[in-house]
Amino acid sequence: MKKETTLILNHIEIEHKIRRIAFQIYENNIEEKEIVLAGIARSGYIFAEKLKECLENISPIQIILCEVKVNKKNPLDRVETSLEKEQYSNKSIIIVDDVLNSGATLIYGIKHFLNVPVKKLQTAVLVDRSHKKYPIKADFKGISLSTSLSERVKVSLAKEYKAELL
Repeated sequence: MKKETTLILNHIEIEHKIRRIAFQIYENNIEEKEIVLAGIARSGYIFAEKLKECLENISPIQIILCEVKVNKKNPLDRVETSLEKEQYSNKSIIIVDDVLNSGATLIYGIKHFLNVPVKKLQTAVLVDRSHKKYPIKADFKGISLSTSLSERVKVSLAKEYKAELL
């Protein structure tokens, strides 16, 4: 039996959420000359790319993009980033992911960046599911969802953006 899929956000709604989050990031970092958007590999990184594009259109802040690879099945494995430590040291960093579920991916991503001095560390997610196992919160979020543990949220940021509840 096929599970029913519910569309949570359509293409236009996701674009609006990205734009709103970009304005919030700008407002919270208005004094910065540059910030690092650290996107969790795959969907989080694509979301970070979309935020970067929007931020560059609305602000003079230089946006440095960083890809963060966290093993979601074993987050204690080594976290890898596309930037060297010197490139994000003493900077404002925003960890970006598409969905905040248990908080494991974000907290282990954050832990990696705490190995160097940082000015500010914030988080941005498109969907916050509120099923956290770790003391983590989204500083910037597109939507908060109350879901059961058995449900999944799938975000597609390909050509036609959408967020679905499976």
